[in-house]
Amino acid sequence: MSTRATSTTWRKVRAALAPLPALVAALLPAAVAAATPGSPGATIEQRAAACIACHGRQGSSSNAGYYPRLSGKPAGYLFDQLQSFRDGRRFHSDMVYMVRHMSDDNLRELAGYFAGLSMPYPPVSPVTDASATMLERGRQLAHEGDAARSIPACVSCHGAALMGVQPGIPPLLGLPRLYIASQLGAWLTGDRHAPAPDCMAEVGSRLDTADINAVASWLAVQPVPADTRAAAAPAAPLPLACSAMRQAARH
Repeated sequence: MSTRATSTTWRKVRAALAPLPALVAALLPAAVAAATPGSPGATIEQRAAACIACHGRQGSSSNAGYYPRLSGKPAGYLFDQLQSFRDGRRFHSDMVYMVRHMSDDNLRELAGYFAGLSMPYPPVSPVTDASATMLERGRQLAHEGDAARSIPACVSCHGAALMGVQPGIPPLLGLPRLYIASQLGAWLTGDRHAPAPDCMAEVGSRLDTADINAVASWLAVQPVPADTRAAAAPAAPLPLACSAMRQAARH
């Protein structure tokens, strides 16, 4: 599949799955809808409530939909993503609508709130339509990478348990396959960006659609470990220079 066709596909997926901001507001009680995430008169719980229509109760989400989990993710990672939506490095109509007028302090408080939650992960179903060959390729990318194409293993950055690394690398387990695939696809096509050094842009440019589908399919059926905490920052450097570690550490 060509890069242009792939880019078109990911844009269609995001357009089809992203509800309008008005729909999000309609799903919330009037009092909460009136208090947008950046409203200075609202408590942090009220501001966070604006997120539950898509991300589930206390950001717990599910493994069956498109929207990712927020609960318990590293605060630095959540802050970076909120900032990227506000500053144009990531695009999703609802997220841009919610955070477009929020200050860094507002974003940091919201990120810290969700990072401090520990909602249980939903059960992961092992049922998949992926072939055994595809799943094995996904496992290889996750645990071994692809040295011939300079693709590091997922575990080398996201931790041995794939549950993220402090202060700014997210977990990869307990996420919907469609979400994982769409985010990797956005890196592949250049539709998603992070501050320099943008390590995922480098990784994404080395992947192809078959690899994306393989690793997304494998990750989506892996059980979440009992200990869901992100690993401590490693003493050794990551395989690639990454702003997720440098920038998040300053927040």
